[in-house]
Amino acid sequence: MESQDFADVLKAVRSFVRDQVVPSEEEIEETDAIPERLRRTSREMGLFGYALPEQYGGLGLSLSEEVRLVFEIGYASPAFRSMFGTSNGIAGQVLVNAGTGEQKDAWLPKLASGEVIGAFALTEAEAGSDPSTLTTSAVRDGGDYVINGSKRFITNAPEADVFMVFARTGGEGARGISTFLVEKGAGGLEVGPSDQKMGQRGAHTAEVFFDGVRVPAGNLIGTEGTGFRTAMASLAHGRVSISAVCVGLAQRILDETVAYAKERNQGGNVIGEYQLVQGLIADSQAELYAGRSMVIEAARAYDAGEDTKIGPSSAKYFCSEMVGRVADRAVQVYGGMGYMRGVAVERLYRDVRLFRIYEGTSQIQQLVIARNLLR
Repeated sequence: MESQDFADVLKAVRSFVRDQVVPSEEEIEETDAIPERLRRTSREMGLFGYALPEQYGGLGLSLSEEVRLVFEIGYASPAFRSMFGTSNGIAGQVLVNAGTGEQKDAWLPKLASGEVIGAFALTEAEAGSDPSTLTTSAVRDGGDYVINGSKRFITNAPEADVFMVFARTGGEGARGISTFLVEKGAGGLEVGPSDQKMGQRGAHTAEVFFDGVRVPAGNLIGTEGTGFRTAMASLAHGRVSISAVCVGLAQRILDETVAYAKERNQGGNVIGEYQLVQGLIADSQAELYAGRSMVIEAARAYDAGEDTKIGPSSAKYFCSEMVGRVADRAVQVYGGMGYMRGVAVERLYRDVRLFRIYEGTSQIQQLVIARNLLR
């Protein structure tokens, strides 16, 4: 995208997020849903396809451009970004990286426009941090595959129109896994009720069950046995984007903290004049600065093909931990008010806890980083 066009997109998204999405956060929290007006505007602005290729109706942003956009999107409740994040990210990237021309033509324009919602069905109850042990199976039967098994914590499952499903077609381990495109409404496909989570209300996850789900062989994405590699490629891209969400949210939390410290009186002074409060604010600013710089460099190296493993994992590990510390300090600066429902930093404190778990826990990022260095 031309630099001026991209600057215009950034400006428009920044205004939309701060003027319309942020004021709607309490409504999202209370209703556990994204208001239709925000969904509609997001479609009109192209947010459902910012990371998808232009030839399929997306904005075609590089990862370096994407993270700058996500810094702005991440300023609001994480549920807002989750609405279209999976279609742009881990689900959409499966098709971008491994789909056939026919699969891309059929689904990417619909994902990019927001006409359909995608889901990434990898995690299982006993195969989360190590998905290579998944047990959902896909058995060839004539011109079809028959899928049996279940998935857990699948983002957007209650709303999804199409699932990127990872299932075992061969032996044990990563090499036996393949990827399938499964449409909503397929016989034997059932989505459980939305999970009741600690935070991130408005972003829905659920179990997905496959009981003899029959899909045409043409719904195989890539070739048999390449599913694990496809999943890891999507996750590497997604980890940089999640890191950018953490940066955007850390900026929001810090802004809330500074504003409160400038107006809250205690002992005859605003609390921002006390050096111990200043220390908490300074620590958050320094870590936010480091996180932002890390994400920008990780995206640059990813786009250049220099690093698609250590950089994404380093950024995801640091930034997901960083935003938790920033949120914790915010609650401390607010004192008792920071523990009260209805106060933004209390809600965001709960929201950010999930970032250290999904798309690879902090401990998994440590393993990825160390093993690639030792290699």
